[in-house]
Amino acid sequence: MGKIRIDYERYRVPDKGAFSLSSISPDDDQGIDKASARKRVKKNLDDLQGFQERLYAENKQSLLMVLQAMDTGGKDSTIRKVANDLNPQGCRVTGFKVPSAEELSHDFLWRVHDHAPPAGHIGIFNRSHYEDVLVVRVHNIAPQTLIEKRYRHINDFERLLHDHGTRVIKIMLHISKEFQLTRLRRRLERPDKHWKFNPSDLKERKLWPRYMEAYEAMLNRCSTEYAPWFVIPAEQRWFRDLVVSDLLVDTLQRMDPQYPEPAFDVREFPPESLK
Repeated sequence: MGKIRIDYERYRVPDKGAFSLSSISPDDDQGIDKASARKRVKKNLDDLQGFQERLYAENKQSLLMVLQAMDTGGKDSTIRKVANDLNPQGCRVTGFKVPSAEELSHDFLWRVHDHAPPAGHIGIFNRSHYEDVLVVRVHNIAPQTLIEKRYRHINDFERLLHDHGTRVIKIMLHISKEFQLTRLRRRLERPDKHWKFNPSDLKERKLWPRYMEAYEAMLNRCSTEYAPWFVIPAEQRWFRDLVVSDLLVDTLQRMDPQYPEPAFDVREFPPESLK
């Protein structure tokens, strides 16, 4: 099998100019066959383990992957796929729920900064600080004037992380409203999926157009050179896994973490001398 060529740059939101979600098809697969994609994903996951070990040993850089999606978009299954074989010592997944009373008494980034990955680690956000310009905007929880300022606050926050050694990549898992309906029905048809169904999801579904408007505003204002957004088609899970794993591997390859030089003279300790 030849090397699969994935053009994930077509899913990158430009940091200048206007972007529309309609420009990316949620079921795009670039004409790649499933069997070849799965082989490539397996190799990517093996490569991720190697890069993670070097990143952890180097202890100078870190990687943060931010995941956002509408309900049923596949955030949990994406995390299981890409993080399942990583060493948990160097990988932390954080899921952001509805803010607590204490969290609400601080600025909206207060609860987020503490979960940014330290040097040597990979961090994954399952939902994130972007909820404060998505849900908050859709439900009019904060005035629009404040939300506009939050886009700038977010960009400054991510610039801060970048300047201190954290590479930030942000992924919106892109699905259609029709696909979401299929997944919600599946949760009701299978008893083992009932726990994932929440009647409130139906209320949020009615707000789909407002969410798409909020997502487009967020993507256009917060995709930067140092913390880009990628809108990845997510209706074909095998293709989604391929694009996400390719993106992670290429990002870590560019970061190029290195094993540190030993703090002793290796020549003084020939293996055969150990007893």
